Amino acid sequence: MDAVDAIRTYVDRIVTGDGKCRGMKVLLLDASTTQTVSCVYSQTEILSREVYLVSRLDDSSQNPNLGEHINANGSVSNLNDLTMSMPSHLKAVCYLRPTDINAGLLVRELASPRFSEYHIFFSGVVSGGLLRLIAENDEQELVKQVQEFYGDFLPINEDLVTLNCRNTLAMSAATGTAWARDHAHLYERNRRGVEGMLLSLRKQPTQIRYQRSSALAQQLARDVSDSIASDQIFHFRKSGSGTLLLILDRLDDPVTPLLSQWTYQAMVHELLGLNNNRVILRGAPNIAKDLEEVVLSAQQDEFFRKNRHANFGELGEAIQKLLNDYQKHTASHDPSRLNSIEDMQRFMEKFPELRSQSHNVSKHVALMGELARLVDICSLMDVSQFEQELACADDHSTHMKELMEKLGSSSVKIPDKLRLGMLYALRYEDSGDVNLVKTAMARGGVSEDMIELVDTILRYGGSKARGPGLYGERSKDLMTKMTKSILTSVQGVSNVYAQHVPVLMDTVQSICKGKLRMESHPYLVGKPPGAGAGNDPVPEDIIVFMAGGVAYEEATKIEEFNRTNPFKVKVILGGSTIHNSTSFLEELKIL
Repeated sequence: MDAVDAIRTYVDRIVTGDGKCRGMKVLLLDASTTQTVSCVYSQTEILSREVYLVSRLDDSSQNPNLGEHINANGSVSNLNDLTMSMPSHLKAVCYLRPTDINAGLLVRELASPRFSEYHIFFSGVVSGGLLRLIAENDEQELVKQVQEFYGDFLPINEDLVTLNCRNTLAMSAATGTAWARDHAHLYERNRRGVEGMLLSLRKQPTQIRYQRSSALAQQLARDVSDSIASDQIFHFRKSGSGTLLLILDRLDDPVTPLLSQWTYQAMVHELLGLNNNRVILRGAPNIAKDLEEVVLSAQQDEFFRKNRHANFGELGEAIQKLLNDYQKHTASHDPSRLNSIEDMQRFMEKFPELRSQSHNVSKHVALMGELARLVDICSLMDVSQFEQELACADDHSTHMKELMEKLGSSSVKIPDKLRLGMLYALRYEDSGDVNLVKTAMARGGVSEDMIELVDTILRYGGSKARGPGLYGERSKDLMTKMTKSILTSVQGVSNVYAQHVPVLMDTVQSICKGKLRMESHPYLVGKPPGAGAGNDPVPEDIIVFMAGGVAYEEATKIEEFNRTNPFKVKVILGGSTIHNSTSFLEELKIL
């Protein structure tokens, strides 16, 4: 199972019209499919595949069929009256989500066609009504084919996908209430996303399980199961020990998105923001203009692909080696050493490669420098160590004392004080003094509306809302919990920032040992005989979808598991979105 390869294969077929659209063409996308395609190919790579232009069908600045255009002099022209800027003999390949809005855009396009023929590919299952609408409006018979290519998600890593769908914490909280209808469009997007994952990976689950503590997870599992049962398109050939589809909800583990991160991909997202493979460095000190916005994609950047899961220390060493290798490489191509025409020709042939390499080295050096600056000015090494202790160990008196020091310290930033207060509240909700902590947060400069988030996160993912497992509640054996706490505290300094293990990994490990309890994760489909006895059959593949979003820490742990697990089980992790602490807190604010 490889999410990147699945989407890349679809895009390869799409740009040739699935073999039926040879020659130069225009690729028409929407906002969602633009992000999907850019995850696996750069624009340069796409344009090298007989694509004349990549354009957005839903963007009025790129589509003359969408009303008025503001000219450079400020005057307004009707784009329908403008001379067509693209040759009408070109063919169009469309890759779009099967939505009502896109159907309307296609109808407008076919009413005033800009191209000689249209090859339409949808990223999900198309309704009969949408197909009929296209057929009825294709009066000039320009549509040569309509196909479904199931790429309704963004493949970030080979084993990590996202729907880029925000505000799904509220969707989870509203499930089963009168407010659920306000989030119906988000729910539909998540359901289609899960189905798209199954179809693109060509997997029919032999088992479906869900998180019992979440009404949303149960409803999503049931609806996906009903879709599989009612549509033959999901019925792929089964092999090996089968595939498990596991539907989870973020509320079971509200701790992981609150923690500071120390691996490259996760750190960039936490401190700088990594959205659609782009990082904005604009405004950071000493950043060159060409580095104000950089692309950070494992498919286009070999150094990032190799080091995206490296920790901060390893990353510094890798970047130092990258810089040294580049200096050696450029020294061997010194222009002052050009003594012949042949030397000059070889230099010019290498020049584009040297220039690209120079930009790549500058990019990673700039990112590392900005990460190091933020770690220093935010005292993150000190803060993160305490976060890990709050997440992993149970020691109220020590934690309370250190928390009061942190909340009163001017060197700890306000957002970090908020996260520490929330981590304390989640761990000591029933045994600590949350009100005292909230008072100390206010004295430390945390605003009243931010302090209210402490109560919000307890309503969302507190002990009464989440399932067992976050702090070892699955085991009521005090000695077992104490042993786990002692082990995490003696792992050594090198692991002090990586003691925390997300609940997700405990769940995956339990599945691979055949011991995931039915009380917490019931079977919806494929319950084996004698299930729950501690020897359930181990699936060959596990497809996990977490409504409410995942975190890069979980993605890093899944990658490590896939690389090292002795069970030879392959896991792919999907989520509504990929959170950092900022996005997680923003979604909590609207609950």
